[in-house]
Amino acid sequence: MDIESFREYCLSLPGTTEGMKWEHLCFMIEEKIYVIIAIDEGNSFSIKCNPDEFEELAARGGIAQAYHMAKRQWIQIENLEVLNDKELKSRVSDSRAMVLAKLPKKTQAKYA
Repeated sequence: MDIESFREYCLSLPGTTEGMKWEHLCFMIEEKIYVIIAIDEGNSFSIKCNPDEFEELAARGGIAQAYHMAKRQWIQIENLEVLNDKELKSRVSDSRAMVLAKLPKKTQAKYA
C-alpha cells in the first residue's frame, strides 16, 4: 500500500484526525494516537497491538517492539509493504479500537 492510500484509509475511520508530532505523521482519535508514521524515514510506523499477539508479531520479519512506546503493547513495522493490505487495514483498525476502548464511555459512544 502506498502512503496516500494508507492515509486515506486511516482518515476513513470514524473520528480520525491527523497531525504532526515529533516530526511524524500521526493518526488520532480524540487526540490519542493510534498510528504514528515516519514519512521521512521510509514510512516505518507504529501501531498498538494486542499484548497477547506481541511475541508472534515481533517474531515476524520487519516487525519489532516500537521505540518509546508502551512495552509489549506497540509494534513498529518497517514499512507499508511488510503486511498485505488486508492485514494492514485490520491491524490499524484494531489499534484504533484499542485506543478508543481506553477513552471514557461517553466518548466511546460517539463512535459506536
